[in-house]
Amino acid sequence: MARSDREVGTVTVPQSQLAALREAAEDGVSFDGFGVSVEDGTYTLSTPEERHTGLDDAELAVVAAAHSEYVTNWHYWTHADRTDSERAYLRWLEHAGELGVPERYDALSEGGLVRQWGEIHVTTTLDGDQRRYALCHENDAGSEGLETHDGPLEAREIAKYDDDGRYRPLKTAPTLRSGWEFTGLSGRELLRTVDFLYPATVHNWHLERQEDLDVSHWRETAQRQTGIYDLIEELEGEELEWLTEACCVDSQCLKRRQWDESDTEPIDTPRGDGVFPCREPCSVVVAAARTWTLLEREETREYTFELTPSEKEQLEALIDAVADGRADEIREADTEDGANRYRARFLRAKRFDENGRLCGVPTDDSVE
Repeated sequence: MARSDREVGTVTVPQSQLAALREAAEDGVSFDGFGVSVEDGTYTLSTPEERHTGLDDAELAVVAAAHSEYVTNWHYWTHADRTDSERAYLRWLEHAGELGVPERYDALSEGGLVRQWGEIHVTTTLDGDQRRYALCHENDAGSEGLETHDGPLEAREIAKYDDDGRYRPLKTAPTLRSGWEFTGLSGRELLRTVDFLYPATVHNWHLERQEDLDVSHWRETAQRQTGIYDLIEELEGEELEWLTEACCVDSQCLKRRQWDESDTEPIDTPRGDGVFPCREPCSVVVAAARTWTLLEREETREYTFELTPSEKEQLEALIDAVADGRADEIREADTEDGANRYRARFLRAKRFDENGRLCGVPTDDSVE
């Protein structure tokens, strides 16, 4: 019911919460604008809207019932076993830093409050004095007939493959498959589900908000590598801009890059707009860096190819389409697009020899 429909004494507070409030008042309660203290056997209860003083036990119970949202909100957030990052995240989900308690409770009761986390759409609602959470892919918000899940472990399977059934080595890539939903989750279940979908993002998000995120820059990370990866130290400067442009922008990863070449040498590539930070080069970046380090060791050579202007532009269109992951989106009938499959096959038939060499030009002069 909306606050305007409540009258003093018509809403009760669980006796266990009232007992906890009386006990906490000895040291003073101050939470989300709600305060309770006791002096000389009488209580003072205050909210941003009202202040009541000189209350005995019975009067405290009546006034607390009239402001039950504040009491249950205080009890919910201060009596659950959560880490600081878990608590901060769950409060962020319900806009606790932006909405006062009455406004928040009304919104939680009337459809819920929504946040986006990567490609996840999270809705928080109120169930008595407890929170319940639902999440789905952002593209499925408001849809019906979704595959319903209620166990966090099931999120691991959802995160493994994209909509086309391809394995996702990078869990924060913007390729999370759609068509599913989780409903009726507790706070603990929600946190586990999110961690399966986007590992460690909640913890790092909180550390960054506390200005305590431990960032490992490129050089530090590269110097830690051993075995076949120890050569990636060779990449630096402009090569790292190419690396991050390939792997670390919004179209490829939902994290917001916080690492640079070193703490005094920034990388100019855009860092991204994601809500959660990237504190160090990930395993996908390190693996890619090894490949590019080997490729960058090659000396450049001059090759001469005969192409029409349209064929040159077609090769450029093909590379753009593959790099942006658009190749599968180009319609077979759209032969005006340079990356069209039939048009690419025509170019191959015309310009490649029987050995698959462009214009018959060998890559190595020693190859005849």
